[in-house]
Amino acid sequence: MNNIMTVKDLCLWYGQTQALKNINIDIPEKSITALIGPSGCGKSTFLKTLNRMNDLVQGVKITGEVKYGDMDIFAPDTDVNKLRKEIGMVFQKPNPFPMSIYDNIAYGPRTHGIKNKAKLDEIVENSLRGAAIWDEVKDRLKKSALGMSGGQQQRLCIARALAVEPKILLMDEPTSALDPISTSKIEELASELKEKYTIVIVTHNMQQAVRISDQTAFFLLGDLIEYGNTEKMFATPEDKRTEDYITGRFG
Repeated sequence: MNNIMTVKDLCLWYGQTQALKNINIDIPEKSITALIGPSGCGKSTFLKTLNRMNDLVQGVKITGEVKYGDMDIFAPDTDVNKLRKEIGMVFQKPNPFPMSIYDNIAYGPRTHGIKNKAKLDEIVENSLRGAAIWDEVKDRLKKSALGMSGGQQQRLCIARALAVEPKILLMDEPTSALDPISTSKIEELASELKEKYTIVIVTHNMQQAVRISDQTAFFLLGDLIEYGNTEKMFATPEDKRTEDYITGRFG
C-alpha cells in the first residue's frame, strides 16, 4: 500500500510545553488511521499539524518533517491554501456556516473560482450524496443549515469538506457530540469514503477505532507509543502501556 503522508521526527511546542515528541509515522492512502489516547496526549495536535492548522496558534514551534506525497508541507514555498484544499478537516462539533445548505457546500468551490451555476449544482449534489445526506436535504437546499439535527450538520460538514475534492480527510472526534444512531451513520460513511479518500480520525471511543480503522496509533503524553494494524494492536498490543489503555486501566 502506498503511503500518502510520511512524518519524520516531528516535535511541536506550545511556548515552553512540548506537545509532540519525535513522532514517526507513515499514513497509507485510501485507508482509515485512528489516533487514540487519553485527553491531552497530543492526538488532536498531531492531526492539526497535518494540514498546518497549528499555524494559527500563537507561540507554536515545529521541528521535523511532514511529507505529503513529495511535498514538504513546512517548506517556505508551500501554498497553505492549496494544502488545506487537499487535506480537509472535520471538527468535533459540527460547525455549519450560518447560510443555506446549498451555500455551505458551494462556499469552498466558489472561493476556488468556480462560478458556473450548473457546475456548482453538480458539486453540491455529488458532495451531499458522497456524505450520504442528499435524500434527507434535497428538498430544502435553500433552507438554513442551522435548522438541521446535529448528526445531519456533521454529515453536511463532511460534504462541505468533500466539495473541494480533497485527497485526505482529517476528522477530530467527529462523533463525540452525536447520538448513537448519528454516530453509526458517520462510521458507515467513513468506511465508504475510504475507497476514494484517506481518512485520519481522532477518537476517544476505542470500539469506534476497532470498528472502522485499518491501523491505529496510540499516543501518550506527546509520544507515539505504538502504531500498527488495528486488529493486531487490540488483540496483542506490543507495549504494556497500550494494553493498559485499551483494557481500560487508565485514560
